[in-house]
Amino acid sequence: MSEIEEDAVPVAPKRPGALYHGVRLVLRPIVLLLYRPRIEGTKLVPKDGPVIFASNHLSFVDSIVIPLTAPRPVQFLAKSHYFTGRGLKGWISRTFFRSIGAVSVERGAGSQAQEALDQGRRILESGSAFALYPEGTRSLDGRLYRGRTGVAWLALTTGARVVPVGLIGTQEIQPVGAKLPRIRPVTVRFGEPLDLSAHGSAESGRARRAATDEIMAAIHALSGQELAGRYNESPPEGAIAKLVDRVVPRERL
Repeated sequence: MSEIEEDAVPVAPKRPGALYHGVRLVLRPIVLLLYRPRIEGTKLVPKDGPVIFASNHLSFVDSIVIPLTAPRPVQFLAKSHYFTGRGLKGWISRTFFRSIGAVSVERGAGSQAQEALDQGRRILESGSAFALYPEGTRSLDGRLYRGRTGVAWLALTTGARVVPVGLIGTQEIQPVGAKLPRIRPVTVRFGEPLDLSAHGSAESGRARRAATDEIMAAIHALSGQELAGRYNESPPEGAIAKLVDRVVPRERL
């Protein structure tokens, strides 16, 4: 899951409406003119039915780049505070995130990652496209980290095909700490849709892991990033915790 999806409790999803299509109609030509992104593989994306866009994650702007370059409407999850602000700033934030296909999720306790995945499942079961980042959060060093199995759970539960996405150069548009975006070259590569059903049931941890590894291998082939070989998180502290994590690895959703 993305860092904007942590602590999530689902609310009813809605398909992208007139605002999404209107803003995309206006903003897409401007972005294409200014940034002249290289977009590859759009013809590979299924035109209808549930689809998961599984992408590497280098920058906050990834959640803008994907909806603007994908050949069909895409939804993703965003924390509810982007939708609940007051005054002009709140209205701008709410309008912007709705315009790029974001779906509000509220903070709460409990199994937040699974609850966010349930929200994604509802979006997919409506026949829509849903985007997420299997790494879980942005890569600050440019490497590709190990994928969390939530993406495989979604695919195996809903039967949705997974379109791997490789983003290149988005970290240069708005590096961590930068307040305003910069004009830099960007490449967006959509890969061949993956049917993961052969891996088995969504209830099988082995099937989820194998399916996730297949997705991450496809993303790696598109992005060309160096592999980190671990999850994008702080390593366990202490000799015992490190040993337990190595002998009995915990599944990350």
